[in-house]
Amino acid sequence: MLIFLKLGGSLITDKSGIEKARPEAISRLADEIAAAMKSRRDLSLVIGHGSGSFGHTAARKYGTRSGVQGPDAWQGFAQVAYVASQLNSLIFHSLLNADIPAFHIQPSASAVCRGGQIIDMAIRPIEHTLKAGLVPLIYGDVAVDEVRGGTIISTEEIFDYLARKIIPACILIAGDYEGVLDGNGQVIPSITPSNLDDVKEALGGSDQVDVTGGMASKVTSMMALCTMIPSLSIHIFSGQQPGNVFRALTEEDISVGTRLSSG
Repeated sequence: MLIFLKLGGSLITDKSGIEKARPEAISRLADEIAAAMKSRRDLSLVIGHGSGSFGHTAARKYGTRSGVQGPDAWQGFAQVAYVASQLNSLIFHSLLNADIPAFHIQPSASAVCRGGQIIDMAIRPIEHTLKAGLVPLIYGDVAVDEVRGGTIISTEEIFDYLARKIIPACILIAGDYEGVLDGNGQVIPSITPSNLDDVKEALGGSDQVDVTGGMASKVTSMMALCTMIPSLSIHIFSGQQPGNVFRALTEEDISVGTRLSSG
């Protein structure tokens, strides 16, 4: 079974700081993923992670998401790429230490955007390494853009592009939130096209710095993907609670967080 798992930037970094990782959380998450892979031998994974206080802080400083024009902006583009890769190295190292056969995939090496949308990205290396039993590791990164010059692509946007090429059974989004919350702060267990309008008022942006959008952006784009791929389900849940990532990777009927589906 192929699953896409995102480790949110708010989970693996302190987004109120600057380039501040959470090494204990990263190590625990790696251990949970390793345990799930041992428990479920049919599990095939693509892991992605956000940039948190690394890429988002630099990206806001240079305005990289909205476009890259001029020498200073391109220098900022390179800086955002650098700090994003620094966090990726920490995640990569932790996964390997947990005996997970991770394989680093740098999105900016092949992704091309047009007006902020990914129009091309190398798929064959990911397909090939999955067949070899490796775990491709991608992350939110910069990308060249035919309209904007350059931009930023989030992990969700990369997952969206990949899912249309290599369809996963589900996408797991682990963050520092319990799920999608209603107006009373309670987790909404299920969102489908039939009740999406009813919960939109509860969807807001992230409390910390996030240049790629908050919960509203995540839910809207992920629901569109579910509608396009009816077999797909997407689960938004807390990775802060020990054991939740393991449960989400091993349970047949995932019981944590909010489930998005086409209904």
